[in-house]
Amino acid sequence: MFDDIVQSGCLVIRKLSGGRAAEVAGHRFLGSASVTPDALLESFSDRTREACRGRNIVAAQDTTEINFSGADRGRRGLGRAGDGRSLGFFCHAVVAVDADEEAVLGLAGARIWTRGMEKVSDRQKRALKDKESERWLEGADTAASVLELAAHVVLVGDRENDIYQSFTRKPPSIDLIVRARGNRRLATGGLLFETVALFAPVIEYNVKVAPHQPRALGDKGRTARVALSFGQVIIAKPKNGPASPDAKQTTINVVVVREVGDPGSAPPLLWRLLTTLPVNTTEDALEVVRLYRLRWRIEQVFRALKRDGLALEETQVEGAARLFNLTALALGAAVRIIQLTDARDASNRPATDVIDPSLIQAAEAISKTLEGKTDRQKNSHPTGSLSWLAWITARLGGWNCYYKPPGPKTMADGWKRLAYMLQGFEIAQTKSLV
Repeated sequence: MFDDIVQSGCLVIRKLSGGRAAEVAGHRFLGSASVTPDALLESFSDRTREACRGRNIVAAQDTTEINFSGADRGRRGLGRAGDGRSLGFFCHAVVAVDADEEAVLGLAGARIWTRGMEKVSDRQKRALKDKESERWLEGADTAASVLELAAHVVLVGDRENDIYQSFTRKPPSIDLIVRARGNRRLATGGLLFETVALFAPVIEYNVKVAPHQPRALGDKGRTARVALSFGQVIIAKPKNGPASPDAKQTTINVVVVREVGDPGSAPPLLWRLLTTLPVNTTEDALEVVRLYRLRWRIEQVFRALKRDGLALEETQVEGAARLFNLTALALGAAVRIIQLTDARDASNRPATDVIDPSLIQAAEAISKTLEGKTDRQKNSHPTGSLSWLAWITARLGGWNCYYKPPGPKTMADGWKRLAYMLQGFEIAQTKSLV
């Protein structure tokens, strides 16, 4: 089912199956009491753990909403979506990205949940463990445990991740980069935003800014001229909320990226990045900005999951339990689609990011049957690399080496054929062992 989702680019069980019997089997699988999102996600995180071994990793975490507005008739077991009216649910994911090569390595974990139908009151008086905000701390724990084999892990989050406890309760094995949301009170007096505004600029440079409205036709983003500054502050523990054992203050490094040129009709760029990484030089500050910008890779995964890709909002699955199982599969498929796209663009990552090491020999045998006599018709990528596997995938999908690079459909068709061939190899190996 997973391979069929990747190759077809859809989540309609009827289209994924090869007939009525397979369609019924698919629905039974999603509805089985033995199948859970956590179990499905664990299979993805196990592969990610190995892919990150010995590497510098950016663990990007974020939340996306699946809103069934206008299509919530017949949905069962779901609560309020973000608009407070429609039915829907939420997915908070942690995606591992190679900090040096900027390639997506895999899915570290995710939390999938739905809200109740009643509105929550006294939000400020509730403990963090009783709030949805705790997912950000859970994401940090997930990154620390799943990515334990990595050389270094930097967890990156947007403004919703700006929670005091994110810094005071973070696992000691990881660092944080979080975009500031609130104008926090400082232990030394004053407020965060006014204090960091006084940091002296150390350099001006150009940065590429993503489109303000990514779906707008022809909008390729823009280049902004920004000033970079950095410093250190001591943030005081918030006074609101119930008593907690957190430290009364915590020291945070801050990197400020402020647009100094004319942004035109776009909102001016302003990032206040809170980090536990050491920031002593301009190069340190530039590296913090570079690592934070890798957060866009999880946005790519969410776009592949939703309307621009697998269209999870349009699935015909109705019950919450089945929806959550399907979402776990779809999230893994969205990551795989991004990985295959990276591979098509000559990624240096190993093929074991997407297939088991035991299957490399079988893939090598398949590659030889697809090569021609000339150099141009041979697989010139290093054996065992993701690009090498992508070449095999493209050839199986019908790509002609003499023409333009393979498109997404070619890659998807080829991946399905390769998956079936490798599956046959595994079955043959099992029979020979027996």
